[in-house]
Amino acid sequence: MAEGLEVGEVAWVAGPTDGPLLLCVGGLHGNEPAGVRALEEVVRGVEARRERLAGDFVAVAGNLKALAARRRFVAYDLNRAWTAARLTELASSNGTEPDEDREVQRLLAVLAEVAERRRGPVYVLDLHTTSGGGGAFTTTSDYLGNRRFAMEIPAPLVLGLDEAIEGTLIGYLDDFGYTTAVFECGQHNEEEAIKRAVWAVWLAVRSAGLLADADAPEARRGWKALRNAYRRLPRVLEVKYRHPADDEEGYMSRPGFLNFQPVRAGEVLGDDRRGRVTAPETGRILMPLYQEQGEDGFFVVREFSEFWLWLSSALRRARIGRLAHWLPGVSRDPNRPGTVVVDRRVARWGALGAMRLLGFRRESDDGRKLLATALERGGR
Repeated sequence: MAEGLEVGEVAWVAGPTDGPLLLCVGGLHGNEPAGVRALEEVVRGVEARRERLAGDFVAVAGNLKALAARRRFVAYDLNRAWTAARLTELASSNGTEPDEDREVQRLLAVLAEVAERRRGPVYVLDLHTTSGGGGAFTTTSDYLGNRRFAMEIPAPLVLGLDEAIEGTLIGYLDDFGYTTAVFECGQHNEEEAIKRAVWAVWLAVRSAGLLADADAPEARRGWKALRNAYRRLPRVLEVKYRHPADDEEGYMSRPGFLNFQPVRAGEVLGDDRRGRVTAPETGRILMPLYQEQGEDGFFVVREFSEFWLWLSSALRRARIGRLAHWLPGVSRDPNRPGTVVVDRRVARWGALGAMRLLGFRRESDDGRKLLATALERGGR
């Protein structure tokens, strides 16, 4: 693993004293080079302050083949590959694997070295861009530590994307107990996206504790710039709906939609081979699809009061979730420790919101039964 300045594949800057490890990933999607360009800049800045660095700064370029081809992926989406089934299949590969399989193997080797060389807690920031324009945002799975880490970047925080998307790298790393966040820093080809990504990485360097505030003035400047840019947008939102997209349906958003633009129920948002596609409910559109490759047509999100974040934090610290099975219509899943089954015939309204407040993540919901698994564990 390289110890130098160029990110090309991996750069590792090790400080002289023990401390946390911050792993930053850019370019998991090959048509999103802004994160890689930002990391090349930040690596040079961190290297210049190596003697004041506590712990390790690691920068990784994701899908090298797709980055070279300027495509989201070559054979399959590298940020949907991190499922147990896919990794098991990869382990038994016969050597004729597609390009993304080799990229997964390369990243697994990096992650193994991170686990071996770490000298403290591990933080992960995954950098992305979107095909549509509009506001940048952070997202993460709803662990309390993840929330705090993500909210060090003063852009809207979107909760619930992890429940709508399977197989992300961040979701895989959550199971290691690492503190993780994603920053969507703008539109793919927007020059400002690189600048926002640079600011976000410096904020992560500071919040993870690799450098003191005085040694990371870029973090202070970035915080002010991002706060001013997004102060008029909601601070926290939650996903209410995901519209899937696949090759057979041929979905594409209609021109002009931006991240966080308000939309009304019934408003036409795009088209597929069956005709017009409308918003199922009122809210704000997120990540409208304006590219050929992609599994998500758009999301509808809605503002989420910071009061509920505070309340859920208090309930989780008090470990009230241990009593969830006492609620009407809620029972323990006998086959899955930490998972509860919610009978929606009894708990008809607000069941998912209540489970989230108590620190549970939705696993499945068929309209009759909701399965939810406790998030907080191991003191996180």
